[in-house]
Amino acid sequence: MAKKQAKKKGAASNGYDADSIQIVEGVDHVRKRPGMYIGGLNKDGLHHLVWEVLDNSVDEVINGHASQIKVTIDADRRGITIEDNGRGIPIDKHPQLKIPAVVAVFTKLGAGGKFDGSSYKHSGGLHGVGAAVANALAERLEVRVSRGGALHEVVFERGVVVAKLKKIGAKRSTGTEVYLRPDPEMFGGKMHLDPIVLRERLESKSYLHKGLKIEFHDEATRKTETFFHKEGISEYLGKLIQVRGKAAIHANNFYLERTDSTRLEIAFAWTESTENGCFSFVNGVPTPDGGTHEQGLRNALGKAVRGYMQAHKLEPKGVTVTLDDIREGMVALLSVYVLEPQFQSQTKNRLNNPEVVSAVEGSIRPALEQWLNENRSTAESVAARVISAARARAASRAASASVSRKSAGTARLGLPGKLADCGNRDPKKCELFIVEGDSAGGSAKMGRDRNTQAILPLRGKVLNAEQASLTKVLGNEELGNVIKAIGCGIGKDFSINRLRYHKIILLMDADSDGHHIATLLLTFFYRYIPELIRRGHVYLAQPPLYRLDVGKETTWISDDAQLQRQVKQLKTQKYEIQRFKGLGEMMPKTLKDTTLDPKKRQLIQVEIGDELATDRTISALMGKDASSRYEFIMSQAGDVEELDV
Repeated sequence: MAKKQAKKKGAASNGYDADSIQIVEGVDHVRKRPGMYIGGLNKDGLHHLVWEVLDNSVDEVINGHASQIKVTIDADRRGITIEDNGRGIPIDKHPQLKIPAVVAVFTKLGAGGKFDGSSYKHSGGLHGVGAAVANALAERLEVRVSRGGALHEVVFERGVVVAKLKKIGAKRSTGTEVYLRPDPEMFGGKMHLDPIVLRERLESKSYLHKGLKIEFHDEATRKTETFFHKEGISEYLGKLIQVRGKAAIHANNFYLERTDSTRLEIAFAWTESTENGCFSFVNGVPTPDGGTHEQGLRNALGKAVRGYMQAHKLEPKGVTVTLDDIREGMVALLSVYVLEPQFQSQTKNRLNNPEVVSAVEGSIRPALEQWLNENRSTAESVAARVISAARARAASRAASASVSRKSAGTARLGLPGKLADCGNRDPKKCELFIVEGDSAGGSAKMGRDRNTQAILPLRGKVLNAEQASLTKVLGNEELGNVIKAIGCGIGKDFSINRLRYHKIILLMDADSDGHHIATLLLTFFYRYIPELIRRGHVYLAQPPLYRLDVGKETTWISDDAQLQRQVKQLKTQKYEIQRFKGLGEMMPKTLKDTTLDPKKRQLIQVEIGDELATDRTISALMGKDASSRYEFIMSQAGDVEELDV
């Protein structure tokens, strides 16, 4: 009888019963499912830990309790200290949890001061999980709180208290200092904090919050920078326009600040560029994916500009003015403060509050209408800019259509002659390798999987799309071949449904020339087909630069640093090193085994982290203004051990 019951239970449960349900909470849940909280264990996720801690200090600034933040990055780039002169996290015992409040903040998901509506009116770290998440994914986290005339300290390792809260001295000032060292077990031993990424974020914070002073100290270079901008985002706009290298078409930029129920600050200008950029923030947190606040801005722009043009009979005949025409060339910075922001996820990339649309539109539209009517010469310049964009759009649509494929399923007429296409017709299974040169293209064609992998060789260095007009881009043979092969069109005629390959892989030599060509192609994709990057379709291949033979064992080496590490480990063992001059000299089988075969290769997926920082970097390094590149080279010269020329 017992055997029959056991058999019946097994048949019903199939090995899946109540014992199979695990309860994973708190720190353990964060470490098992980090993607839920920080997006992934990549570079963006690593820096997201820093942003969570930084945003808590900024929240003290937003609510008028702090005016200074000091950030110090360790010499080994693995740890960071963030200190503010705010009120200091409470250290008394929590009435329900019976543990110090500061310990609750860093160990309990959902514990924070952002829920009662009185401690913080506006906040970026509103979910009450950021500090605990950063702690859970940290190898070590130390918190020092100055409060009530004393300095207290508590230490955590991987989210667990290892040194209880204790008083370590007297201190008259108030504030919070957090030392964060992300866990290499989670992020990998090669992950390091990037001082350039940190600097960009800190500088943007100083612009967003008038009166905030931020000090950034780099222990590796022993340099300290101070960011302080009392003019706020209006000053930021001027610098952004200068960095982008396209001058504004009018002298006075639009600026509006409101501190009533709809608290916002906005500055924008129309420039000579054919691209537009809107950089938005909610409670001081960047929202690269936009949201309802940006929709409110778009509504206000469309209605105010169209209204002005209609009232003054400036509408062009035979051409319909669209919102894209109005926004072309515009650079905008929008910062809003929302009492109960609803973000799309913990990473806070997009705002979802529906009521914000009308609130932002209602604030900006009348102010913009008044600005246009009071500045007639500026308004007429804007109207002329909009009309020019509308006419150019109509003209370029025909030109763009001539180089874009109509659908993935139609005949392959019009594809580049050098394209070695794949046999499969399902874009999800197809890959396009954009390869440097005919020689490398030949090796790639012989080493590829003909069913799923297509090869498009390019001739030399492609056009720098940052310094070229749309007409030049469309007329450039190499970029034209890329557009034809991909099939989804560019600019306003882009359609993701026409994309012929879901993986577009840049395969260049592993040297400085190859890196330059890859950068030129990435610039083109970012400026003209950015949605491909945002949707995760663009990758960088990782071909080897060296072959290291030790006896019968072969190791493929991607760069000089890795080679030095490998050679040091060999000590007295005999070895042979071969440096590849280019992909073209690799045997097809070698290229397949190291770079083409999905089971063996390594790919880097190209992502856009901070939209504003990315835009500024592309403009500075690829634009016409050489002074930005000079400053970058001089600032990084101390970190360069060897220059490949």
